[in-house]
Amino acid sequence: MKTSDFHFDLPEKLIAKRPPANRRDSRLMVLDRSRGIYHEDFPHLIDLLEPGDLLVFNNTRVIPARAFGHKQSGGAVEVLIERIIDGNQALAQVRASKSPRAGSKLILEGEKEVVVLGRQGELFQLEAAENWFSILEEIGHIPLPPYIDRADELEDKERYQTVYAKEVGAVAAPTAGLHFDQVLLDQLQDKGVFFAEVTLHVGAGTFQPVRVDDPLKHHMHSEWMSLDEKVVKQVRKTRTNGGRVVAVGTTAVRSLEAAASSGELKAFKGETDIFIYPGYKFQVVDAMITNFHLPESTLMMLVSAFSGHQEIMSAYKDAVNHSYRFFSYGDAMFLTPNGNPQD
Repeated sequence: MKTSDFHFDLPEKLIAKRPPANRRDSRLMVLDRSRGIYHEDFPHLIDLLEPGDLLVFNNTRVIPARAFGHKQSGGAVEVLIERIIDGNQALAQVRASKSPRAGSKLILEGEKEVVVLGRQGELFQLEAAENWFSILEEIGHIPLPPYIDRADELEDKERYQTVYAKEVGAVAAPTAGLHFDQVLLDQLQDKGVFFAEVTLHVGAGTFQPVRVDDPLKHHMHSEWMSLDEKVVKQVRKTRTNGGRVVAVGTTAVRSLEAAASSGELKAFKGETDIFIYPGYKFQVVDAMITNFHLPESTLMMLVSAFSGHQEIMSAYKDAVNHSYRFFSYGDAMFLTPNGNPQD
């Protein structure tokens, strides 16, 4: 297995720079083990799910994690908070013409003074005089992904957030959930589909490319997650009654599978750096909803592990040919397993 095995050519025009007019206006490619590939609109999801199926959502809420300012010594800086450690300390990416030194100060918009305590790998540890959540609510910008090459706008504050977002802490949206509006959620419940919620605070590392030829040498980023006993019971009941566990997004997949790493799904709270690639044997997830991912990314490897490498690469080629919209604000896929975890 090589990183280049997960490459595909994507025309720039297919990268979705803005959300569709309405959340449910997205298209849905279905990759089904028995029917192959076919094309629908996202509300067709209602027909794909059966009474007794369990949809598992990631209820993390995106914080306005990007801030701008300057070094006390001069020079512009851009700060992208990766994680708030406690009220006043955070780990962040800092972009500047020259990296700030430990002990130096940054002055963010609104004259917010921040001290650089040091570094943890590629991230800087920053201490503020105020609570970071309060600072970001006042001066922060929505942290749009790097491939959306425009400034954030008022619309993004709502649309780069799921309608069911609750637990504050993500710096990137669990984008498969962006297609759901409340009407669709109500329709699914009326059909007899059950809902469960996990929390995984998506970090900026989700956009980190795999820079090595051998994916197994890639250093996977770590993210905080929580899956409680209620979800364990919901999954167990679903299985007992013959329903499917359907993960909404790769973050829900990673949460469920991380909590089942012992071979049995258990309540879990803490850090996970689970890396799923072809050859992985899924423990919990029976189907998934996901967006189209970056070439040569860990998420391409995850969906290939689930539905088969050849099947995914063919599906992506078909998506390009049918002008699907890619990445965070783009269209979605409904995936079923290929039945061969070793593919």
